[in-house]
Amino acid sequence: MAKKVIGNLKLRIPGGKATAGPPVGSTLGQWGLNMMDFINPFNDKTKEFAGKNVIVHIRVFDDRTFDWVCLGQPVDDLIREELKLQKGSGRPNTEKVGSITREQLEKIANIKMKQMNAVDLKGAIKTVAGTARSMGVTIAE
Repeated sequence: MAKKVIGNLKLRIPGGKATAGPPVGSTLGQWGLNMMDFINPFNDKTKEFAGKNVIVHIRVFDDRTFDWVCLGQPVDDLIREELKLQKGSGRPNTEKVGSITREQLEKIANIKMKQMNAVDLKGAIKTVAGTARSMGVTIAE
């Protein structure tokens, strides 16, 4: 019989640096999960992301077990990294913080393609471009 999923958690954690403190400890503790069963494998798997945030999806089952998937860096972090920005615009419609080229959009789309629900690279590029626009980044033609 298949296990019943009782929770879907989404966390943004610094790669290779998960600890028993917040956000990991407090979130997993609420579900009665053993934190070290997550922290040690997560830190081992995400060493190459040291200093960068990664997105993790955790499924919690009714017998207090879980599984997890690391989705890598968020698209907005990749855009900021590519353009060397500290943060996006607080008012993206009026305040622009930078410009991104088609090649840069394609590079980010290729990195995130497996996690996106886009049918092809063209759709993934449009999704990344939409994120960039919502951050106050103009799309260079």
